[in-house]
Amino acid sequence: MRKLTASMLGLVLMASTSLVFAQSAGGAAMPELNSGDTAWMLTSTLLVILMTLPGLALFYGGLARSRNMLSVLVQVFAIFSLISVLWALYGYSLTFGGQGLFLGGAGRLFLMGISPGTLSGAMPTVPEYVFVAFQGTFAAITVALVVGAFAERARFSAVLIFAALWFTLSYIPMAHMVWGGGLLGRDGALDFAGGTVVHINAGVAALVGAYMVGKRTGYGRDAMTPHSLALTMAGASLLWVGWFGFNAGSAGAANGIAGLAFINTVLATAAAALSWLTGETLHKGKSSMLGAATGAVAGLVAVTPAAGFVGPLGAIVLGLVVGPLCLWGVGGLKRLLGADDAFDVFGVHGLGGIAGAILTGVFASKALGGTGGPSPDTFAMAAQVWVQVKSVLLTVVWSGTAAFIAYKAADLMVGLRVSEEDEREGLDITSHGEMAYTR
Repeated sequence: MRKLTASMLGLVLMASTSLVFAQSAGGAAMPELNSGDTAWMLTSTLLVILMTLPGLALFYGGLARSRNMLSVLVQVFAIFSLISVLWALYGYSLTFGGQGLFLGGAGRLFLMGISPGTLSGAMPTVPEYVFVAFQGTFAAITVALVVGAFAERARFSAVLIFAALWFTLSYIPMAHMVWGGGLLGRDGALDFAGGTVVHINAGVAALVGAYMVGKRTGYGRDAMTPHSLALTMAGASLLWVGWFGFNAGSAGAANGIAGLAFINTVLATAAAALSWLTGETLHKGKSSMLGAATGAVAGLVAVTPAAGFVGPLGAIVLGLVVGPLCLWGVGGLKRLLGADDAFDVFGVHGLGGIAGAILTGVFASKALGGTGGPSPDTFAMAAQVWVQVKSVLLTVVWSGTAAFIAYKAADLMVGLRVSEEDEREGLDITSHGEMAYTR
């Protein structure tokens, strides 16, 4: 039975999975399409789309002021569309089309060489087209996450230019290095569904953007409270539901590892929501709906790299740790950094992703209820934690550098920021000629 390494999506496909093989004339095991696996992966792909449209859009839209709500929806919607097309044109090939240290190859440009009968090399019981679509949703939501940092003041054309450049310079290389046979996968980094590739990557780019775009007019002086916590709650709930496709879908099959990732996604998220609410109560004397929703997202972020590697108790501990950590990230750390990260992308996704990636190296240990990763017989906690730390450091440096280049290029081409007058009137009208609500 073919066994995928950590560099191929971090999958742990054991002998007990539902892989079905046919025997060739020479006796070699050959992969065969499995309808159950395919159905699960199609469902998982739809769930990840749900995370972005409408999940992330509503989560961010509710956090914006009413005059900017529509602009956030448009940015998320347009980025999802843009990255989906770029993924098919060259992103998939450069990520999964070769075995270089930092990039793949040109063999799958424009999805050449793929037919309805082609099976995926990474998920051998699933059509390659399904794998392409599934991974494309990861790319799209990663870029869309960054929007939350510079919301309410960025020029729409600059947002799209940044999205295309950063996707090319950062998302593709990071995804290849971790999942496509590149540097970090070869080093043994564990990232089941995107702690480094998605969350740290997006969080660092968001922080760079908050600095480069600058603070919102009136920041620290005017009230900038969310205009609709009901929409934010709805968005957070859709994110939680969609995340089951994100995490459990990364098993690549309808098997026991998908079940493990599924329950871990429930438990870590619930624990983080509770620990955030507890931290709020101790700090402010009250617990908030926004805190519950944000804590849940922090738990989802932290369990993402660990979902298929840790046991249920490890997932609960992850959630309990990351709740108060990210609560500090959106408060004390944010003040220390002095950046106007409008919707706290770094405080939740960046910080939560870093904690989750490093702690994966701890709780993946079989002694703590984990699976031991792809090589449980040789798993060593200290060595694995060091590998995880190295992957985090590389992601921070790579994403930060790529983000600076992408923002700078967008600034030189069209300017990053709208005028102060347009910002005060609201981007819904000044950038898009529409309003989310009638006045």
